[in-house]
Amino acid sequence: MIVTWILQTSLKDTCRIVNGLLKTALGPPSGSTTTLSPAQDITFRHESVKCLVCIIKSMGTWMDQLRLGDLDLVKGHESDSSTENHLTQPGEEGTSDYELHPEGNSESSDAATLEQRRAYKIEMQKGISLFNRKPSKGIEFLISTKKIGSSPEEVASFLKKTSGLNETVIGDYLGEREEFSLKVMHAYVDSFNFIGMDFGEAIRFFLRGFRLPGEAQKIDRIMEKFAERYCKCNPSSFTSADTAYVLAYSVILLNTDAHNNMVKEKMTKADFIRNNRGIDDGKDLPEEYLGTLYDQIVKNEIKMNAEPSAPQSKQANSINKLLGLDGILNLVTWKQTEEKALGANGLLIRHIQEQFKAKSGKSESVYHAVTDIAILRFMVEVCWGPMLAAFSVTLDQSDDRLATSQCLQGFRHAVHITAVMGMQTQRDAFVTSMAKFTYLHCAADMKQKNVDAVKAIITIAIEDGNYLEEAWEHILTCLSRIEHLQLLGEGAPPDASFLTVSNVETDEKVPKAMGFPSLKKKGTLQNPAVMAVVRGGSYDSTSSGVNTSGLVSPVQINNFISNLNLLDQIGNFELNHVFAHSQRLNSEAIVAFVKALSKVAMSELQSPTDPRVFSLTKIVEIAHYNMNRIRLVWSRIWNVLSDFFVSVGLSENLSVAIFVMDSLRQLAMKFLEREELANYNFQNEFLRPFVIVMQKSSSAEIRELIVRCISQMVLSRVSNVKSGWKSVFMIFTAAAADERKNIVLLAFETMEKIVREYFPYITETETLTFTDCVKCLITFTTSRFNSDVSLNAIAFLRFCAVKLAEGGLVYNEKSKVDGFNLVVNEDASDVQTVTEKDDSTSYWLPLLTGLAKLASDPRSAIRKSSLEVLFNILKDHGHLFSHTFWTGVFSTVIFPLFDCAFDKRETPMKDDEYSPVSRSSQHEGSTWDSETSAVAAECLLDLFDSFFDVVRPHLPGVISILTGLIRSPIQGPASTGVAALMRLTSDLGGKFSEDDWREIFLALKEAATSAVPGLMKVLRTMDNIDVPGVSQSYNDVEMSSDHGLTNDDLEDDNLQMAAYVVSRMKSHIAMQLLIIQVVTDLHTMHLQSLSVANTSILLELFSSIASHAHQLNSETILQKKLQKVCAILELSAPPMVHFENESYQSYLNFLQNLLVDSPLLCNEINIEAQLVAVCEKILQIYLNCTRTYSSQQKPVNQPVVHWILPLGSAKKEELAARTALVVTALQVLSGLEKDSFKRYISQFFPSLVDLVKCEHSSGEVQRVLSNMFQSCIGPIIMQ
Repeated sequence: MIVTWILQTSLKDTCRIVNGLLKTALGPPSGSTTTLSPAQDITFRHESVKCLVCIIKSMGTWMDQLRLGDLDLVKGHESDSSTENHLTQPGEEGTSDYELHPEGNSESSDAATLEQRRAYKIEMQKGISLFNRKPSKGIEFLISTKKIGSSPEEVASFLKKTSGLNETVIGDYLGEREEFSLKVMHAYVDSFNFIGMDFGEAIRFFLRGFRLPGEAQKIDRIMEKFAERYCKCNPSSFTSADTAYVLAYSVILLNTDAHNNMVKEKMTKADFIRNNRGIDDGKDLPEEYLGTLYDQIVKNEIKMNAEPSAPQSKQANSINKLLGLDGILNLVTWKQTEEKALGANGLLIRHIQEQFKAKSGKSESVYHAVTDIAILRFMVEVCWGPMLAAFSVTLDQSDDRLATSQCLQGFRHAVHITAVMGMQTQRDAFVTSMAKFTYLHCAADMKQKNVDAVKAIITIAIEDGNYLEEAWEHILTCLSRIEHLQLLGEGAPPDASFLTVSNVETDEKVPKAMGFPSLKKKGTLQNPAVMAVVRGGSYDSTSSGVNTSGLVSPVQINNFISNLNLLDQIGNFELNHVFAHSQRLNSEAIVAFVKALSKVAMSELQSPTDPRVFSLTKIVEIAHYNMNRIRLVWSRIWNVLSDFFVSVGLSENLSVAIFVMDSLRQLAMKFLEREELANYNFQNEFLRPFVIVMQKSSSAEIRELIVRCISQMVLSRVSNVKSGWKSVFMIFTAAAADERKNIVLLAFETMEKIVREYFPYITETETLTFTDCVKCLITFTTSRFNSDVSLNAIAFLRFCAVKLAEGGLVYNEKSKVDGFNLVVNEDASDVQTVTEKDDSTSYWLPLLTGLAKLASDPRSAIRKSSLEVLFNILKDHGHLFSHTFWTGVFSTVIFPLFDCAFDKRETPMKDDEYSPVSRSSQHEGSTWDSETSAVAAECLLDLFDSFFDVVRPHLPGVISILTGLIRSPIQGPASTGVAALMRLTSDLGGKFSEDDWREIFLALKEAATSAVPGLMKVLRTMDNIDVPGVSQSYNDVEMSSDHGLTNDDLEDDNLQMAAYVVSRMKSHIAMQLLIIQVVTDLHTMHLQSLSVANTSILLELFSSIASHAHQLNSETILQKKLQKVCAILELSAPPMVHFENESYQSYLNFLQNLLVDSPLLCNEINIEAQLVAVCEKILQIYLNCTRTYSSQQKPVNQPVVHWILPLGSAKKEELAARTALVVTALQVLSGLEKDSFKRYISQFFPSLVDLVKCEHSSGEVQRVLSNMFQSCIGPIIMQ
């Protein structure tokens, strides 16, 4: 209670003092009387202000002493520790591998004398001692005396294996940016084998030989290389090396946090997981993984070197600063950490109570030493308001140079304290007040005190920039306005002269973009830009004088010019110094600085009356200044700048957008000078604004500019482009699809140069880069402006294949680590080794699949060209591919290629989808034409013929493709399929096994039978259609008539459906006849290759087709309906009778040929009996056609009387069509051997009798019958 009372009393006293000084500074209230003279009143006021300044200054001084004291204590300890290490005698622990095994020194041979060995040892120790003092000199000495080799690898081995070297010095040397030191560091890191290591184990193993340097840039270089090496050894560990890089920093911070006793609030596992969210390319690492890593570090500290245990004291407060890691934790989380309330009442009072209790037994002293800076926060909170009022009023009302100077000093000290203490509200209040007192927004009213305020603002920016945060926006706004006024004073033309929306507006605003005469020499110039500034405006307005109009008087202009002369006290050096000093801002401050500068630049560019580019040019400058910051910091900076460039690049003001894109180009050119290690994504992130603007901009000029910028950057920095290739190809892909022809041609010209001259650079980074290149070229093939571009793009795809084959790029370099293959899942039973052949797949498959997709392009020339290039690539370079790769090619490229052409053609339709409209829509754009089908089939057969021994297992798939062509409802592809299958069997038939032939015949059988159910389903739709003149009764069909039938008698939908059924029937019959032709030809050409099993398959095929044909002809009512419909639509009727005749004729011929050519085979499967059965079936079909009956109804159980009627004209035509087949069947029966004829005569004799009785369309049947009875039956009867 006593302490609380003392604290409250102290604050009340402070408040009372400050308020009293405030009242004195403000002077007596108006209307009150005072005994002071005016001079005395002013003196009192000034002294009061001076006292307030002293108070705030003393607060700042005390705060700085406490802060610097902590840092000095730790630095002193580090210095002592370093001194001890440097003073360690090399002789005590200076033995090394080089000392015991001086392999590189010819003097230290087995025959060397003891004296020579002693001299060698002394020189080695001298070099180690020199290295511990000046590492570069030590390395030079050891190389010059030939104690170590001169290559980076040998120096790295020396640093890694030699004892006696100072671990801190090793870390400093490895972090240097000189070329040789950098190579040594790379060699040092590459000497570690992290394969199979957990990340925590790897970083522990890595850091045990040296101590991380104290400079952030050095740490960054080392950890960047470590992350690259770890990902190279464990390629499946993270999405990219960026993840390992960020996680490495996070682990180091966790190690410091967990094992330092001075850190009271330890990082929890949940904190560690939260801090690392989204670091894996925007995704989260598994919580189990991070939790395990956390446990490893917390339980077992990472020892960076064998340093002696030191008293930690206040070392913990500045450990991150000494490591160069201050603010890194915020960088890992990519966001500002939440501000903790400094000196919360309870904690602070408890802390002060402990201090009083510790001293209460010693003295009754009134004074107590307070070492907690947090108490200052309470003092500032109670006095900042009165101080702000006192300084502001005095500065506003007084023109006394001494008084205003005191006020400005007070502002400076107040900003310093509030900024360092993190008191944002108070800090912003002081900064805003100072910015307003500059009067830069109304320059005509400026005085010397306002110029002094500008100087104070600049001083604050330089001295307290690390703590200004959002207040930077006010300061940068002031700098922008200063530059604007200076340009007006010098008579320079405004930026609006070349940043205008249109020519009309340009003419209205600026007189032909001429430079203004210097205002300092001529005070009567009436110019809109000057008038706006002279009129002035509010502090928050972006443009001066917006709300006023009219001219100003010459007196006002002269007054304004005289004030401009005051600004001469602030030169360009002071302005530029603020931006140049940004290099010294810490990691958090530079991000805040860039955010504020981007806001100011945006407001300048978006000004409706006077757009300016000052801050934009400064953005480019500070990006240059800070580009060498550590990657984590630079990434945060670029996140801000990237959004800015995208936003302005999409501006409606074309001139502004062009200027911004050109500024971005300058930065990109500079950035590409930096080397990027493998597996990183920095370049891609840097170039992403180009990609976004290219994809979203509606301005053709901007899109063309981006293409030109990227072309220039890539061609001039091609050797440095790594991850940036992805953005480059995304930009060119967008350009390829652009609506402007010149943009397409410009982008393709650059792509041509990249592919022709710089192809190795594309494939040296990662597989996805090459894939992006292929996608880009494929997009160019879709160009609608110039067919030459499309065809050339396809040619370049083939060129890519040639380069892949010639350049030895059939394996991926990044998948190899120091000569050994990466082994994944070593403990698993199925060990997978990444081999060269597997890596080639990652390059070839994107190329091949891209070409395959082009085969479905609607343009015939593109389809044909892509098919030819695809199969030429496979044919020319197929010898490089393994059996496994060929399997992948067929399964992912070739078979899907043909499936795409057949998919929609063969898609089964629902019951309600059978209509000519739906069917035609399926054909449109979904199938190949005859030419494309022919090219594809020919290319496929060429490939299969060339690599038959390798691709033989894929024969069933190829056969399926060819039978698919044969099943096509279009005549062209079907004929192509027949020709291709015949060629396949002709070229390779001699190499086919019995199983291969079986595959072919089964495929043909499947093709024939699988189409039947679909057709029958279509035919059933005719049952629901009533055709006038066609009776549904079988007996009345012959009595039907088509006289007088017109289109009006059938509804349009029914007519269309019937027409579709007719078309479907025709194509089905044509396909079935083609299959018969193919089978017949194959049997004729390869008769000797047919086994009993394969012959049985062919017999089943002929039998099924013939039976199907007979089934169709049995649908009498359906036939009549189709005939009526064809008559209405003036179409030819489906050749159903021809189909049946041809199927049975082919069946007969096949059986006859078997009897003649393969007598042994015929005996095994009894071909003769099947032949007689087929002939009898033919006779029965003919007889059924001749039978026409009319019946009269009688009562039940009474016989029905039949009358044989004469054949109608239609029946006579059908009989005429069937006559040739019947004659052939009779001749086949007559040709049987005598014993065979006698054996089977009982089966077909009744049919012969019926033939004698029936009516015929010609006398040919009777003649054949007469001959049969005379020559065959007669002799049997006569016996």
